[in-house]
Amino acid sequence: MNPVPVLLDCDPGHDDAIAILLALGSPAIELLGITTTFGNCPVDQATYNAQRILALAQRPDVPIAAGAAGPLAGEAHIGDFIHGRTGIDGPDLPAPLAPPVRLGAVEFLRTSLLDAPDPVTLVATGPMTNVGMLLRDHPDVGPKIAEIVFMGGSTERGNTTPAAEFNAYADPDALDLVLTSGLPVRMVGLNLSHQALATPDVVERMRAMDHAVGRACADLMGFFGGTYSEVFDFAAPPVHDPCTIAALIDPGLITWRRSFVAVETEGRWTRGATVVDLHGRLDEPANADVALTIDAPGYWDLVLAALDRVGSQPAER
Repeated sequence: MNPVPVLLDCDPGHDDAIAILLALGSPAIELLGITTTFGNCPVDQATYNAQRILALAQRPDVPIAAGAAGPLAGEAHIGDFIHGRTGIDGPDLPAPLAPPVRLGAVEFLRTSLLDAPDPVTLVATGPMTNVGMLLRDHPDVGPKIAEIVFMGGSTERGNTTPAAEFNAYADPDALDLVLTSGLPVRMVGLNLSHQALATPDVVERMRAMDHAVGRACADLMGFFGGTYSEVFDFAAPPVHDPCTIAALIDPGLITWRRSFVAVETEGRWTRGATVVDLHGRLDEPANADVALTIDAPGYWDLVLAALDRVGSQPAER
């Protein structure tokens, strides 16, 4: 089968870093480019982090475009309480090998989609601002989008407020543009990613790899696990973002339910809360496939194999 062409919009971020490496390490994915946004850290830092992850993977050929510094409305919320000052505290990563492209993220996404011979999958693992602006300002790209797979929201409770997951809370207006776009959408929420834990045995398998990528990923998970233990009392950190890429590589890993999904944009206590009508109680037409369960051992086998592939083999330039 031909690899799935992917544009990855992200805010690296420990789990975004693993998602990038998973995409690079899988022959099932063709990573056309990376766009960055505020979220786990300010956008300039997120862009720098993406550059350093590509340097770690020896893939400076993958273009990076910097994007939104804040949401469509209101103030920017930053997730440094989990990801540390740099957004990827923990490992000693190499310096960038290539600068970002001159185009901004939205224009880069637009031109990449229009230039692609086939429809492209958009994967969003941070706040949806770049993707929301793309859909709002350039609706002509719709036919070139195969689907949008986003990490955000939850069928249950939140992790930034009791009601809201971080990415949805950071820019609910942009997420609303995605959910009401009429395009094929898949949602990977906290209810799913909290099943994808980097347990001690997973981290040891990373560290046992005889290369810099494995050791860096183990250090990423070490810092990430420490903050998740301190803030949320998790025994092991949930590695959210790679679940989106894994769903494209091996469709059998995740079970889905077709549902109506909306996001609260104005609630006093519920800004960013996702309303997921799993049982059709609202009598609204379904607009998303919602991830429910994941084969965690299979997920980690897939992720670790990709990380080892990136670290062990010379990358094509």
